[in-house]
Amino acid sequence: MIDALHKVIKRMHYPLEVMLTCVRWYAAYPLSLRHVEEIMAERGIFVDHSTVSRWAIRLLPVLEKIFREYKRPVGGSWRMDETYIKVKGVWKYLYRAVDKEGKTIDFLLTAKRDKAAAKRFFDKAMEANGTPEKVTMDKSGANKAAIDEINADMEIPMAVRQVKYLNNMVEQDHRAVKRVTKPMFGFKSFQSAKSILAGIELIHMIRKGQLMMEGTDDLSFADQFYALAGKIRPV
Repeated sequence: MIDALHKVIKRMHYPLEVMLTCVRWYAAYPLSLRHVEEIMAERGIFVDHSTVSRWAIRLLPVLEKIFREYKRPVGGSWRMDETYIKVKGVWKYLYRAVDKEGKTIDFLLTAKRDKAAAKRFFDKAMEANGTPEKVTMDKSGANKAAIDEINADMEIPMAVRQVKYLNNMVEQDHRAVKRVTKPMFGFKSFQSAKSILAGIELIHMIRKGQLMMEGTDDLSFADQFYALAGKIRPV
């Protein structure tokens, strides 16, 4: 994954510290691309907002994949739900799950909200995090149908709880993502949405203390982000 990051960086012409600072601000705080452009200009660094967008789309998903190699294990009791994300003026669906401690398990942006989409999410989450003992969700029939299909092939099925108030933790956790996406006024393409959301989720997981990389425990969340790219020092 580090090699993949180097290949991306080689095609860009700004110092890595500048690019990482811009994409971190964009993914970590409720800022528009033009806000990032203005803040950098105040520091004597002139970069167009469209350039920041290209950096974010290329760098953030690679950094998120690197993070997965150092992600702390999550618990076996999952809270799963989906929230809405606007792409080209149309609502899409961001499936997310946290464990009982609030740690992010996984996420997946989908075009539809149905059994197939829910199953893709569970397959992705379980491949990366193992099979949970228990899954809590709302009354969604599609989500329950997806779990039922997975359970049908298991010797020991996952316990399923469909109690809305028990799912408050993941519903509250959505807010950290929506707070950052709100100033973006929607995404221009599905692919750009996936890339930027990967970065937002990455920052959110680092803030929760989910990075397990040697020498980073005492670093700020910002420096942990830079450590993923082998750069501790921001602009």
